[in-house]
Amino acid sequence: MDALVQARIPPDLVKVLGVESKSRSKAEAFTEAFLKNSIRQNARHDLTSMLSHKAVILGFARPKKDKSKRNSKKAKGLNAHQKRAMKIFQIKPEHQRYELFLPLHQLWRQYIVDLCGGLKPTSSPQFVQQKLLKADFHGAIITVVRSKCPSYVGTTGILVQEFKHVFKIITKENKLKVIPKRNSVFEVELNGFISHIYGSKFEQRASERSAKKFKVRGTIDL
Repeated sequence: MDALVQARIPPDLVKVLGVESKSRSKAEAFTEAFLKNSIRQNARHDLTSMLSHKAVILGFARPKKDKSKRNSKKAKGLNAHQKRAMKIFQIKPEHQRYELFLPLHQLWRQYIVDLCGGLKPTSSPQFVQQKLLKADFHGAIITVVRSKCPSYVGTTGILVQEFKHVFKIITKENKLKVIPKRNSVFEVELNGFISHIYGSKFEQRASERSAKKFKVRGTIDL
């Protein structure tokens, strides 16, 4: 096979083809150059070319969100200790006047009338009672009718603040009274309807009470 490849071109074909045989050294040089140009380049050259002309993804990871920026956008409220230190829920002595809260009482009366669909004399007492259980009592005139502490009985005033365990009311004598809900029964009157609030079963904040389901009980103890 080598002899056939390296054979010289016959004289009669030299004129026809227009070529002539080269010397052995020139033929080997041509063959080597031809093979280098024809055969695929080595892998190292391919790798260099790929890195030079193409974008290579070595790895991918989602960028982590900066939690500090996200948290900074949210308004940070005051904690319980800060609220007590700033005395946010304390009513100043100059504001502890009964007449200042009478407009609030009028607003509360209208609020209850709208809540109970008009509060007509023909309204069902059970319907009114169910509405009052979840109502907001800020501005209501309440009276302590029963209590394990006799000094609380008979106290009447406008409810100015309601907390989980206590009512704060302002009396006609311009005195701020703190009445615990537990072991006390309160009376609320509106347009002839009288409702009794059992404080021991009412120990929730106003916002929590609006979503609470109350169970009907035959008797309720203090």
